Amino acid sequence: MSPVGITPLLDRVTSAVSEAIVRVRPDMADADPVVRRSDRADFQSNAALPLAKRAGVPPVGLGGELARCLDTEVIAEVEVSGPGFLNITLADRAVWASVAVRVTDDRLGVPATEERQRVVIDYSAPNVAKEMHVGHLRTTIIGDSLARIFGFLGADVVRANHLGDWGTQFGMLIQYIDEHPESHWHTHELGVGDSSVSALDRLYKAARALFDSDADFADRARTRVVALQAGDPTTVARWREIVAESERAFGAIYDRLGVLLTPDDYVGESFYNDQLDDTVAELLGKGVAVPSDGAVVVLSEQVTGPDDRPAVLMARKRDGGYGYDSTDLATIRYRLAALGADRLLYVTDSRQALHFRLVFETARRAGWLTDAVRVDHVAYGTILGPDGTPFKTRAGGTVRLLDLLDEAEARVRAIVAEKNPDLPQDELDAIARQSGIGAVKYADLSTSRVKDYAFDLTRMTALNGNTGVYLQYAHARVRSILRRTGTTGEVDTAAPLEPAERALALALDNYGAVLGEVAETLEPHRLAGYLYDLARTYTGFYDACPVATAEEPARSNRIALCRLTARTLELGLNQLGIAAPHRM
Repeated sequence: MSPVGITPLLDRVTSAVSEAIVRVRPDMADADPVVRRSDRADFQSNAALPLAKRAGVPPVGLGGELARCLDTEVIAEVEVSGPGFLNITLADRAVWASVAVRVTDDRLGVPATEERQRVVIDYSAPNVAKEMHVGHLRTTIIGDSLARIFGFLGADVVRANHLGDWGTQFGMLIQYIDEHPESHWHTHELGVGDSSVSALDRLYKAARALFDSDADFADRARTRVVALQAGDPTTVARWREIVAESERAFGAIYDRLGVLLTPDDYVGESFYNDQLDDTVAELLGKGVAVPSDGAVVVLSEQVTGPDDRPAVLMARKRDGGYGYDSTDLATIRYRLAALGADRLLYVTDSRQALHFRLVFETARRAGWLTDAVRVDHVAYGTILGPDGTPFKTRAGGTVRLLDLLDEAEARVRAIVAEKNPDLPQDELDAIARQSGIGAVKYADLSTSRVKDYAFDLTRMTALNGNTGVYLQYAHARVRSILRRTGTTGEVDTAAPLEPAERALALALDNYGAVLGEVAETLEPHRLAGYLYDLARTYTGFYDACPVATAEEPARSNRIALCRLTARTLELGLNQLGIAAPHRM
């Protein structure tokens, strides 16, 4: 199937209503047909109400005129109800034809709507020499899902993992390591359950404490920063070693999470180091940035602080150094000029909203960011503990991401082992890994990203309710049915359509529209909610419509619905970055 895709039934009905409006009121051809799914029929159009108001006529009469002009093979019946609503029922043949085409299409009929777009997605962004913790979970999972969905929709996706690999902290850490040769942080020197990055994290904290308490060490650390920035071979070699060890540790977590990030996607702050001078010089030359007490700043024209003075973006510090503001300015300049981005997504927590607003404003004023490019801060809320406060360990520390994943897998393993005590160990381990990780991901992605949510493993790993484990079981159940019934047989589009068959077919037809909504709103929870509703609709279908024992042509048609459901659940879960096991 070509990337053009298959026209959804909703779109065909919408076109039919639009054509009817042109016939009845050609002077209002631009009117919205206002078509949506309905519990009174397959679809409902409320177009007659705003049209009648504009025309100064009764909406019931206008609705009747529209109903008489709805001439299409897709529609079987139109009923005018209430003040002029059109309740539209589709022809059985049209519904079965949609199922027949989608079930044989590699893309399930979804068009590649983003085919000519280059989308740069900035997400995950851990700091070198520091462990990934629960705070990295949402950016990594949300960014990965958006990368998958945009990629499926045909976009040229650039995954940008903006590592924190540069700055004064590295001079401090390197100096401390050199002065404490007994410190062990290489993988082969670590104990069980430890990692090179966890050791580096501890060393960094020790270096920070010494820096704050020992003025002589602080001076030596600052000298080491200068050596790093000047390219001293010994200092740079140690820095590269630290970066490499950190990247290996990040890669292990990404592999375990099943996200798409690879070393090819790592572009640290150091990459932009030699672009900072030019970036600031350009801002000064264009009058966007101005000198201020020895520093170079951008004074916002759109945002003011509590003192009613312009909010400030620090392009260059008083000491001539550069910080996060500087790097993010160079980054957006590079992505627009060198990468040719058509759309930029920054997946970070909502607390950085002001920072990115100022960066985007500066980029527009500098002429880098034009109206042809869409840029979004994909903000998200905080992960909370059971007590409603930010998620911490019992001791009040930051929760390591590895510990969190270990606990999720252990909980799922116990649940599955109790349910299936005879399951071979290798299968049990695979299910625990896929469902444990899937449970954590789905709990995040099924929540509106702008909201905070409570991290509750008991709820996340439940077999019932809106959980990732429930969806994985739902998919495995459909696959089990297909193993018993077989997957052959063609759809008979002349067969009558039962209500439960109709409900499932219409739900399946809406898959592409949901993906389009996610690409527009950048809200993966819309896909998660769709998959949950689809699984529940399938349960209603299976309870009402026997598959294996049905007579033909109902048997083949219902097998086709099962096949399309399984493939939609599997593809949808994959677009959330969640495995869809065929057996559980």
